[in-house]
Amino acid sequence: MKITKIIIRKLFGTINFDGQFWEERLVRPIDIYPEYEIEQRETNKKGKFLTESIFIEIYTDNDLSGIAGPIDEQQAFIIEKNLSEIILGKDPLAIELLWDQMHRLSVHGRQGITMQAISAIDCALWDIKGKYFNTPIYNLIGGPTRNSIPAYASMLGFSVTDMSLVAERALAYKAKGFDAQKWFFRYGPMSGKEGLKKNIELVETLRNTLGEDYDIMLDCWQSMDYQYVLELARNIEPFRPFWLEEVVMPDRIDIYKKIKEKINIPLSGAEHEYTRWGMFRFLEKKALDILQPDIYWAGGLSEVMKIANLASTYDLIIIPHGHSSNATLHFSLSQIPIHTPYQEFLIKWNIVHQHFLKYPEIPVQGQFRIPTRNGLSMELDQEKVEKEDKVVINN
Repeated sequence: MKITKIIIRKLFGTINFDGQFWEERLVRPIDIYPEYEIEQRETNKKGKFLTESIFIEIYTDNDLSGIAGPIDEQQAFIIEKNLSEIILGKDPLAIELLWDQMHRLSVHGRQGITMQAISAIDCALWDIKGKYFNTPIYNLIGGPTRNSIPAYASMLGFSVTDMSLVAERALAYKAKGFDAQKWFFRYGPMSGKEGLKKNIELVETLRNTLGEDYDIMLDCWQSMDYQYVLELARNIEPFRPFWLEEVVMPDRIDIYKKIKEKINIPLSGAEHEYTRWGMFRFLEKKALDILQPDIYWAGGLSEVMKIANLASTYDLIIIPHGHSSNATLHFSLSQIPIHTPYQEFLIKWNIVHQHFLKYPEIPVQGQFRIPTRNGLSMELDQEKVEKEDKVVINN
């Protein structure tokens, strides 16, 4: 079997929703500069908005194909202009070989956009492999360790400054069956004491609303510094967060280690790190309690399996970032439950990322169910496609 062509599909459609979709954004590292701190996410209050997503399809000479996405324009460009030359004409089942060749020929792409492009190709190849062997992917990477996995509701895009709305949204998703929720801070060090107080108020509101026996995760999105995190942690420790996530930018590994030694809240991160070599830097410093590689960024399903094996030798929890529910679900179901107790479900982003999928993976009563379709269940729903741009890359 050989790879004969790659199609990059840019799909356009309309998402309908009630009320305002993006209510509020999270704090960002760039917010230390005033002109960026005041920026707001563009919102739409008309009940719908136009969306576009890019998917790649890899075709073989025996009519099998694998799909991955969404990816962005930069990743698509690298696949078209660079990586396609490496994989065309090759055996799609030789996933390890193709990954290594793409990695070795991308000496300036070991991280960032090129590694994300490699990740997408890797996931599409696994989709082909599952279809070739007529089985879901979790059966090819060790078999399922359970029939379902708890999802935690990741609340990015909901208001985090209006406490009445925070309480309302938190109760609504608790009622949907989620036993855990992750919320995102809006304020960083440059917002001063008032911003700190508002961050603390968010955590206090969540605990008072959700009750004592409920897991609450909190995401700093790389946007804080050592002293600020220590002060924040000291004030929110009584509310018992399940973890504090990405407290500083990922290259500050020694700062992660110092923070971890000083606070009594489990520390998670490495969502914005790449490959087993990048993750090992956190592991060898004992800088994290929970590792969060993204399957579509860190090197694909192939690489995240290696990262998980490495993390298990340190007895760490590994819960991938939730960019792709489909690929992540097959990974999660193949892991030992004590090491992967949850899977992230980004409430709003999954509306966007799964809009064009025929079989979106959506938790029922807070649980992802085990899929039964072959491959990664990434078939596209043509009825959702209102317009399409296409690039076809042949041998």
